Amino acid sequence: MANLKELSSSCCFDGYQKVFSHESNELKCVMKFSVFLPPAAAKEKVPVIYWLSGLTCTERNFIEKGGAQQYASKHGVMIVGPDTSPRDVNIPGEDDSFDFGSGAGFYVDATQEPWKKHYRMYSYVTKELPKLIADNFPIIPNKQSIMGHSMGGHGALICALKNPGKYCCVSAFAPICNPILGNWGKKAFTGYLGKDTSTWSEWDSTELIKNYNGPCIELFVEQGKEDEYLHKQELLPDNLISSYQKNCEKIKLIYKLREKYDHSYFFVTSFIAEHIAHHAKILMIKFASIQVSYTFRRMARCHSILHVVFRTLEDNKYKCGMICTFEILKQSLMFA
Repeated sequence: MANLKELSSSCCFDGYQKVFSHESNELKCVMKFSVFLPPAAAKEKVPVIYWLSGLTCTERNFIEKGGAQQYASKHGVMIVGPDTSPRDVNIPGEDDSFDFGSGAGFYVDATQEPWKKHYRMYSYVTKELPKLIADNFPIIPNKQSIMGHSMGGHGALICALKNPGKYCCVSAFAPICNPILGNWGKKAFTGYLGKDTSTWSEWDSTELIKNYNGPCIELFVEQGKEDEYLHKQELLPDNLISSYQKNCEKIKLIYKLREKYDHSYFFVTSFIAEHIAHHAKILMIKFASIQVSYTFRRMARCHSILHVVFRTLEDNKYKCGMICTFEILKQSLMFA
């Protein structure tokens, strides 16, 4: 595992919960991420779900509080969870507040000094990290999905909407749905993207939905009704719903407003089983359809090979009977 250092490994629900570090080319610093390997990964390739955490979190919050491992083990899916920002890059003020800088990368690619060199969490999450995972872990190519909580829910939604077809499924717990209008989003976007608000829309899921024109995509959003940040107008899910209603041919939205639940990990833990089952079902359906397509392609190629073989025999170019026939078939089917 080039460029990877295993920091911890613990058996969990017959799989392994691991944490790694590596030198990130995108972020120009050492980054950490968690990986849950289900028991199925010991003998075959598995789908992968990317988890994006919220403000102040590291790669450890979800694996210690989310309760996802037992369900990932049951459904045979890997879960990868990166840290939420670059760390220790010596930018003045990076550790001064909970909602900007360290622990608050907002999953955008910064364009402003002094942040733009390191704060490229979008490219890290959608490009560098998936390649690292594909090169070093037993995953099924292109069978990936993404989910997150709060700022991470925002990240999951924009990653899916900005990359049509890349993720088979996306879901979010209490996401920041319209950051260009909330105080958290305004602060982060001003710092990372600059004061020209016309550039902000490409990092806002409510705005991205309006012009989405890729393959039909389903968004699964879970929201607690007693979430204090819902009432403080930081999350703004109603704006997301309004945008969806204007583009419902390309977007399918499942929105669940849960009575009594707040913004905490108690909320996430209560419904993570449903989300993982939802992702696993879609990932497996997509994988099965690819397998069927691949099988039919192989059958078609085999049919073509048989046709060529028997045409050759009819032309009397081979005189050694059935032994020759089977040898030709064996060699040919190896390359089907």
